[in-house]
Amino acid sequence: MGTLGEMKGAAMKLGQMASFIDTEFLPPEYREIYQEQFAKLRTAAPPMPWKKVVKVMEEEYEGEPLSELFADIDEEAFAAASIGQVHRAELPNGARVAVKIQYPGVADALEADLRNAGTIVRLAKAIAPGLDPKEIAAELRERVLEELDYEHEAQDQRSFARAYRDHPFIYVPDVYTRLSRRRVLVTELVDGMDFERVKELPHEERSRFGEIVFRFAFGSIYHLQHFNADTHPGNYILMADERVAFLDFGMTKRLDREQIVLEQRAVDAAVRKDPQSLREALHELGFLKNPSKFDAERLMEHVMVVGGWYMEDREYEVSPQRVMKVIEVTSDPRSEYFDLLRRESVPAEELMGRRMETGVLAVLAQLRAKRNWHRIMREWVYADAPETELGEQEWAYFEERGVARVPGLAKRA
Repeated sequence: MGTLGEMKGAAMKLGQMASFIDTEFLPPEYREIYQEQFAKLRTAAPPMPWKKVVKVMEEEYEGEPLSELFADIDEEAFAAASIGQVHRAELPNGARVAVKIQYPGVADALEADLRNAGTIVRLAKAIAPGLDPKEIAAELRERVLEELDYEHEAQDQRSFARAYRDHPFIYVPDVYTRLSRRRVLVTELVDGMDFERVKELPHEERSRFGEIVFRFAFGSIYHLQHFNADTHPGNYILMADERVAFLDFGMTKRLDREQIVLEQRAVDAAVRKDPQSLREALHELGFLKNPSKFDAERLMEHVMVVGGWYMEDREYEVSPQRVMKVIEVTSDPRSEYFDLLRRESVPAEELMGRRMETGVLAVLAQLRAKRNWHRIMREWVYADAPETELGEQEWAYFEERGVARVPGLAKRA
C-alpha cells in the first residue's frame, strides 16, 4: 500500500468508501492498517500541479477570466480533500476565500469505479453476512455521486450555515454561490487552531471542544433532520472566539421524522433497561429481521457496549480502548457477540448514522473528552433541561429561532 500516497481522485474516494465498512466491520488489526493508509490519502497526498487544476477552473467558469473573478489565488494547495484540493484566494473586494477544486477526470473515473463497488460490499458481507449488498451499494453510490457534485455540497453547506447562523459556539462558513460550480466550490476562509493543536490544550478545553463536536454531529439530527456523516477531525477548526468551525459538507444525510422517532425509541428502551422494547425498536429500525430469534438480554448487553457511553447516566471520559472495544464487538469474529452480528443487518438508511457515531466516538477518544454524554443526549430524546452551559446557550439560540424543544418522545425515563 506504499504507493497509495501517490494516487489521486478515484483511489482516494474509494478509500473513503472503504472507510464506511472498515469502521464498522473490519477486524481491528486490519482496520488499523486501512485507517492509517487512507488517512494518508486524505491528508498527506501530494498536491496536483497548479497547471492541471487551473484547467478545471477555466472550464467551469466558461471563459470568464480568472483575473476578474479572483484578485489573487495561491497556486500551492494548503489542504487535500478526498477528491480535490483546496487553495487560498482573495476576491476583488478583499474577502479571503477557500477554493476547492476537483481533480480533473475524477468524476469519470469514480463513476466507473462505482460500478464495481459491489466488490467492497462483498468484502463486508463476508465479515457481516447480515448486510444487504444491493442496498448498501446503492447507498454508497448515491452518497459518493452527491459528493462529486460541488453544487450539491454548496446547497447542503448553505443549509447548515443558515441553520447555525449566529450560533454561540458552532460556525459553518458561508458559500460564495456566484463563484461555485460543479467542480469548484468557493467558501469563506476560516482561520484558527487545527485538531492536532486542539489535542494539546488543557483537558477541560479539549472536553469543551468535544462537547461541541458531539452537539453538532448528533444535535443536527434532531434540530435539522440532517447531519454531516464525515467526522474527519481535519474538518474542525477552533476559532479565536472559541467557536468551532465545521468544514466539508460533501457527505451529509437527511432523515425523515419517522426514522428519528424510531431512533429515539431505541435509545429510550436501552436507557430504561427494557430488553423486549429494545429488541422491538431494533426490528422496526431494520437491524433484526426475525426478532424472536434474538435473545433480548444479550442484545441489550451488546447495545450497551456500543452505545453505553451516551446511554449511561455518568461522567465518562472517552478512551481509545473504548473505541477499539466498540469496533471489536461490531466486527471481530472473535467477539463474544459475533453470533449476533452474523444474524443482524445494517439497513442502508442506518449506514451513515453508524459511521458518524463511530467517527464522533473516535474524535472524542483522541481528545479524552469527558462529559455526562447521556445527560446531553436526553436534551434531544426527552427534552430535558440543558445539562451544561453550552446546552443552555444552544437551547436559548434555538428558542429565539422558534424551534420547539420537545423532540417528539414523551418522557418515560
